[in-house]
Amino acid sequence: MGKHIIDITLSETKKQKPLSDQLEFGRVFTDHMFIADYTEGQGWSGHRIVPYAPIALDPAATVFHYGQSVFEGMKAYMGKDGKVLLFRPEENMRRMNQSCDRLCMPQFTEQSAIEALEELLVIDKEWIPTEEGTSLYIRPYMIATEPYLGVAPSKKYQFTIILSPVGSYYKEGIHPVKILVEDEYVRAVAGGTGMAKTAGNYASGLRAQEIADRKGYSQVLWLDGVERKYIEEVGSMNVFFKINGEVITPVLNGSILEGITRKSIIQLLKHWDIPVIERKISVEEIYEAHRAGTLEEAFGTGTAAVVSPIGELNWRDEQLVVNNGDIGSLSEKLYNELTGIQYGKIVDPFSWVVEVVEPAKA
Repeated sequence: MGKHIIDITLSETKKQKPLSDQLEFGRVFTDHMFIADYTEGQGWSGHRIVPYAPIALDPAATVFHYGQSVFEGMKAYMGKDGKVLLFRPEENMRRMNQSCDRLCMPQFTEQSAIEALEELLVIDKEWIPTEEGTSLYIRPYMIATEPYLGVAPSKKYQFTIILSPVGSYYKEGIHPVKILVEDEYVRAVAGGTGMAKTAGNYASGLRAQEIADRKGYSQVLWLDGVERKYIEEVGSMNVFFKINGEVITPVLNGSILEGITRKSIIQLLKHWDIPVIERKISVEEIYEAHRAGTLEEAFGTGTAAVVSPIGELNWRDEQLVVNNGDIGSLSEKLYNELTGIQYGKIVDPFSWVVEVVEPAKA
């Protein structure tokens, strides 16, 4: 498939950019967005970059009634010498297509998506903040747009990419978070949509997160939906535990999202010859390791925080303090290494970073 021609309509007015110390996650958006449309039997068409604006949808659009919606989360970083850097964008687009497959939605080729993203980043490059720890959050998403109330896959879709400048996740420096183990509500089960990045998964987690907030905990640790004993994810992050020198993370089982940061952390640990294993791990095992003094560290991984150390777990109203509530040395090393690679500050031995190159001017 050849490269799609992207029609470009530049905004006639420029938005005022917020100061870097006033950036909130997902509140402010850049001047432009990318859109493409799909019709069954015709494929994708209308590839365009247009001024950021509301979109018009029919009230009967399938997305409103049957939830055909998938998305991704990634970032662009301002590296050395003004270079715009992406971190493993092909992995995000591959995962998006996996989500599309699960929800009976058409795929948008990884190459076409990355080409569209790079074109959009060149146009809105000045929106990428440059202060330490800041970045430009990238939200590609696809929704079903056919006006039809029958329970069936839509025949029309829209693929969009929007951009939002975000501040440092750790404004006061990296610090451990407190996690509440959830054993009443369920996020997903194997055979469901837990492995897909779809809107409904996040809506179903809001009640448990609300309870955690009220109790003073920043995230929820989800257990499996059948036996309610095996650990799956932390909020919107994958989770790791360092027990007696070995790093353990729940094995992907069809109900756990395949995190890009998770995958990168595992590769880094193997690169450092640190024992790391993917397997089922129960909350009881974590409890026993804590009692035995062998639970050395715990941390979540994801695009937003990269590495989020866990300082306390609350299970059945019992507080399990991890590493005296301090940052573990491995968590800190992983955070520094991965962010160093993402911002182009240190050598990238895995070729994870992609530089966005502006087209040569005629």
